[in-house]
Amino acid sequence: MRRRRESLRVRAAELFEEGIAAAEVARRLRVSVKSAYQWQQRWREGGVNALASRGPSGSRCRLSPRCLEKLSGFLDQGPAAHGWTEDQVWTASRVVTLIGRKFHVTYSVSGATRLMHRLGFSPQVPGRRVAERDEEAVAVWKEATWAEVKESGRPAGASSVSRTRPASPDGRPEAGPGADGV
Repeated sequence: MRRRRESLRVRAAELFEEGIAAAEVARRLRVSVKSAYQWQQRWREGGVNALASRGPSGSRCRLSPRCLEKLSGFLDQGPAAHGWTEDQVWTASRVVTLIGRKFHVTYSVSGATRLMHRLGFSPQVPGRRVAERDEEAVAVWKEATWAEVKESGRPAGASSVSRTRPASPDGRPEAGPGADGV
């Protein structure tokens, strides 16, 4: 995406060199007029080099690559290994607390969410089933209780899509729409 935007700016510089007005450049390149005027200003001040990409936007990661590896290891250990025993789910706020405890670096909740995604984790979905799950008890419940609780579906008889008029298969005309079963 960044390369595409940079190629647009370089093409704009070529058009500026030909003497084409910024508004026309905007129309030809299908960009905003404001962007074209800004590009023209930067081009006048520093030439084509002034329109080169400045690299990825946003702030740099506050954790070194080594710290990111350590954080990934901590996340793999699970929340219980770091004091959260009530469930086995990493939330963004827990990750913020963990980063503060282990690396003495402050992150916002949204920043921790982006960092977790970058590391391949999702704060919404637990990585594993809960440790207390009893598969045998679940199977017994499904066999014994679920069959009693589960409601049977609608009867197989005729039904109507109308809430006010009940189904009346006997009242249909013999030669009307739907009479042939289609």
